[in-house]
Amino acid sequence: MDNKRAEYIDSINRIVIKVGTSTLTHENGRLNISSIESIVRQIADLINRGKEVILVTSGAIGAGIGRLGLKTKPKTIPEKQAAAAVGQGILMHIYEKLFAEYGQIVAQVLLTREDMSHRIRFLNARNTLFALLDNNVIPIINENDAIVTEEIKFGDNDTLSACVASLVEADLLILLSDIDGFYDSDPHINPNAKLISWIDKITPEIEAAAGGAGSHLGTGGMATKIKAAKIAVSAGTSMVIANGSNPKIITDIITGKNIGTWFKPKEKPLHARQRWIAYSTKIKGKIYVDDGAEKAIIVNKKSLLPSGITKISGKFSEGQVVSILNSKDKEIAKGIVNYSSNEIEQIKGLNSSQIENILGHKNYDEVIHKDNMVILSL
Repeated sequence: MDNKRAEYIDSINRIVIKVGTSTLTHENGRLNISSIESIVRQIADLINRGKEVILVTSGAIGAGIGRLGLKTKPKTIPEKQAAAAVGQGILMHIYEKLFAEYGQIVAQVLLTREDMSHRIRFLNARNTLFALLDNNVIPIINENDAIVTEEIKFGDNDTLSACVASLVEADLLILLSDIDGFYDSDPHINPNAKLISWIDKITPEIEAAAGGAGSHLGTGGMATKIKAAKIAVSAGTSMVIANGSNPKIITDIITGKNIGTWFKPKEKPLHARQRWIAYSTKIKGKIYVDDGAEKAIIVNKKSLLPSGITKISGKFSEGQVVSILNSKDKEIAKGIVNYSSNEIEQIKGLNSSQIENILGHKNYDEVIHKDNMVILSL
């Protein structure tokens, strides 16, 4: 067992496993039953070991492609929605049947970004998943691709699985794909690309080495996996990228074999509310700040006052989440605003003492209070 991984292996209890389209389907889009059986068997064995497992599955569109007899992945939104609507039931039927052979009960949970962005729905989703785990049920999660246009157009299950891992405070997130792990360059282009087995910190160099979209069936690439890793490690969750074609891959990872790429979790993870602000909410606008405000936020951990704001972008209301950018257009933080975009436009650059004279009211001195703000890694 790798010594670095050994530190975390023994304490792993709650695991989120994401299985990509490339692992679940053949090149022609039809489901790879042998691969699904292998994954189900390994998850059932994990549960027999006393672990809690949540499965985030791709493959609904791929299953629909096979049933509809399509030769390639559909390109238009309506075609993708139709394939997902047909395929979701097929996929769940197969999972339910296979898990039942090992005495396991499964439950389908379809999530959208809106479920994560809305605080009450976020907490409801969290409570539902905990209740399922308490009743020894395996939650099988997917995006609601059949009806949510934005999720199909922009979403990916790498990000979803990381949000789920953060949601349930998982100990480990496993991303199974068609690649052995994270390489220092694209192995499809560079035959000398080297696999990195351990990543202490996600640096700009790591992000730069991440590639674009993956196979013609999936929507995710290495870039989305690095994004997922940033979400997971900030929640104190370890993450592994590994090749799902290995029939023992999950077992190998959980027993500590030096396989795939392991991302070390942060020693001081963000609190639950901070994680929600940073990664689960939908950004409604942008606020640009001067150098003094940037220093106050980053170095002194202060609230954002109107005096430090130079400009805003977008339309948003009080209580919504915005991105905070510095003078170089670099995102430095996210936070919940105390004033609307229209109000901030009127008070930007002014002292807090002038707010009431300009707006006719002053509920807060701060545009964003430090307790409602998350500083992002630069």
